[in-house]
Amino acid sequence: MQWRVGLEGYEVMATHGYYEYEHEADQPFVFTVWATLTQGSSIDTLDQTLNYADLQLAIDKVMLEGNRPIRLMEEMADQIIAIISMHACVNQLSVRIEKPQAPLPHPGGLPVIEAIWQRN
Repeated sequence: MQWRVGLEGYEVMATHGYYEYEHEADQPFVFTVWATLTQGSSIDTLDQTLNYADLQLAIDKVMLEGNRPIRLMEEMADQIIAIISMHACVNQLSVRIEKPQAPLPHPGGLPVIEAIWQRN
């Protein structure tokens, strides 16, 4: 059996973005994170799995506790993966970041990136 732990649709308001004006006011970033666990049999204690609260805390650390704005969502995903992948029970991660208010040339579309990481 394969286990996955996830957090979907977690919105964080923060001042990140490529352009300087994006650092002046909060804008929404929406995160979906899925972790595939190394544990293949039954799980009956929290220390055998990844607490989904840890997913939320990793996102908060990257988005709210940094000392400088993050310019690219790819860097956000890298930092989140670096934190979550420290959990030995995590075999694979998928981090999706949506930026609903990203500057686009005209209305329409949802800017999104997704990073896939796997333990070697």
